[in-house]
Amino acid sequence: MTRLWLLLAMAPAQAGAIELTFPLDCVLGETCHIQQFMDRDPSAAFTDFTCGPLAYDGHSGTDFALPTLRAMEAGVTVRAAAAGTVKGVRDGMPDISIRDPAAPALAGRDCGNGLVIDHGDGWETQYCHMAKTSLRHQAGDRVAVGEALGRVGLSGNTEFPHLHLSVRKDGKEIDPFDPDGATGCGEGPDAPLWSPAVGYTPGGIIGTGFSDHIPEWEAIKAGLENPPLTTTSPALVIWASLFGTRAGDQLAFVLAGPDQQLLEERVTLDRTQAQSFRAVGKRLRQPNWSAGNYDGTITLFRGDAAIDTATISFTLR
Repeated sequence: MTRLWLLLAMAPAQAGAIELTFPLDCVLGETCHIQQFMDRDPSAAFTDFTCGPLAYDGHSGTDFALPTLRAMEAGVTVRAAAAGTVKGVRDGMPDISIRDPAAPALAGRDCGNGLVIDHGDGWETQYCHMAKTSLRHQAGDRVAVGEALGRVGLSGNTEFPHLHLSVRKDGKEIDPFDPDGATGCGEGPDAPLWSPAVGYTPGGIIGTGFSDHIPEWEAIKAGLENPPLTTTSPALVIWASLFGTRAGDQLAFVLAGPDQQLLEERVTLDRTQAQSFRAVGKRLRQPNWSAGNYDGTITLFRGDAAIDTATISFTLR
C-alpha cells in the first residue's frame, strides 16, 4: 500500500514535556492504523486535531487498531510509551465485542484490561482493551521505555481489536499529537509528544482480498482468507476494507487478466464511516475464465488526490 502521510514535527512540546515512543509491535499503515484520535470539539460534535472526522464525541485518547481479529489472535505486543512506575492494573475481562449479546456488563470498566503508568512530574499514560491474562506487570513495577506490557485485545467497551492510549498531565487529558491545543484546521502541530514522529493518515485501505462471491463484512473483520479460484469459478470479486472514509470519497477498482482488462469501476462512498468495505466483480458468462495471472488495483480517492492504493494478485488454473 502507499499512503498520503502528513508528517508531524519533532520539536519538544514544551520544557519538561514527556516524550512518547510508538506503543505497539506493528507497522503503522501496514499492519495497524490509527482509527480514532482524541476529540477536540467541546460540544456534542467531534473532530480530531486536524478538524477531520477521525474521532467520536468525548473520545479521550488515541486508538491504534489491528486490521482483523485474526491479527489480534496472532498476538501484537503493547509496549510502554515511556519509562515509569505501574500505578494500577486490571486483568481478567474477556476479549469480546461490546455488540456481542454474550458480552458481560461493564460496570464502569470501559477500559477493559489495562494499566496506568506514572511517569513523574504529573504525566501518566493509560493502556486499554488489552488481551485477557496478557498483562505482565503489577502495581509498583518499574518499566523501561519500550518494555512489553501485554498484548492488544478486545476487552471492555470496544467493537474491534485495538489499543486505546490516553495521556494525562496533572489529571488532564492531553492530545499527544497537539499537546498545546494550538493547531488550526489543515495545519501540522508544532510540538507533538511523539519521538520519533508518528504520521497522521486521513483514512485508507485496511485490507484487500478476492473471492468468487461478495463476502460478509463480519467475515472480513474476523480475518477472511482468500479462497482458491479456478477457471470455472462463478465470479471473480475483489474487495477492500476501509477506515476513515468520508462521504464523496471514491474507490477505483481495476482488474486485469492474462489477455484483457476484466473490469474498471469507480464507486462513490455516500457516507462518512469509521470502518466499511466495498466489493466489485464480474460473473462468469462464458465457458471459463482464461488461465493465468490476474492483477487488481484498488485506489481510494479524496477529491483529486489518491490517499491510498493497494494491489492484489491471484492465479487461475
